[in-house]
Amino acid sequence: MKLVVETDDNTRIDTYLSSNEEVDLTRAKIQTLIKNGNILVNNKPIKNSYKVQNGDEIIINYVEENLDIKPEDIKLDIVYEDDDIIVVNKESGMVVHPAIGNTSGTLVNALIGYSELSKVNDEFRPGIVHRIDKDTSGLLLVAKNDKAHLFLEEELKEHKIVRTYVALVHGVIKHDTGEIDAPIGRDKQDRKKMAVTSENSKTAITHFKVLERYKNTTLIECKLETGRTHQIRVHMKYIGYPIVNDPMYSRDRNIDGFGQMLHAKSIEFTHPRTKEKMTFNCDVPEKFKEILQKYKEE
Repeated sequence: MKLVVETDDNTRIDTYLSSNEEVDLTRAKIQTLIKNGNILVNNKPIKNSYKVQNGDEIIINYVEENLDIKPEDIKLDIVYEDDDIIVVNKESGMVVHPAIGNTSGTLVNALIGYSELSKVNDEFRPGIVHRIDKDTSGLLLVAKNDKAHLFLEEELKEHKIVRTYVALVHGVIKHDTGEIDAPIGRDKQDRKKMAVTSENSKTAITHFKVLERYKNTTLIECKLETGRTHQIRVHMKYIGYPIVNDPMYSRDRNIDGFGQMLHAKSIEFTHPRTKEKMTFNCDVPEKFKEILQKYKEE
């Protein structure tokens, strides 16, 4: 597994990896791997005391039984497909790609059981151009070959892929529209979280508009100008309107076993082969509608 460090806050490597959402290993296991030379930084062995630097390339060589990512017969909601791409509507609760120690039941397991995928990424993320969180539902763009993947990856870097979300947030937002321009980095108090911070952060911009106002909540639409980890969830908490049912960034008790009320409802991009502008939309899940109705009736 390969990772590129995107922080320069001098965190110890064992701490950095144990808190990374892509690495499902305990700190003790990571320390053992480092001791045995199975974790390299910039192709060199390191000690547990090594402090990661922005841009470091970390390679984890972890061999265990059944490590290979296996295809699985999991039903997919395919919105569109051709020889180059798949647009899939991911259900809430499904992890996008495997991580070390968790190699089954993910969207990638389902996808490799369904189709050939690009090999631009490592073995854990074939075809995955961008991600959405486990408990966020909605549209995801997948590449079936390397040429398509490289084109879409560049489009993503240049902010030419437009992703629109719908979310239910706590509180009644008075403004009809807004822009949140606040840098996001790793939360120093809890490294599994992200936070708005001026240290070791990256530019993050979210645009939102109000769709409906209820007694204690607001239904909004969000467009990402950048695509940082947990961006909408972090930004809405930052301005005082956390997403309903968010287990990490609000104080909610989970409602009906459903994740945060956040859905990737549309995606716009240029087709990698035809260069045609394409737009796809999908409605929120039924459970989202049921929970939304409860707040409408307050």
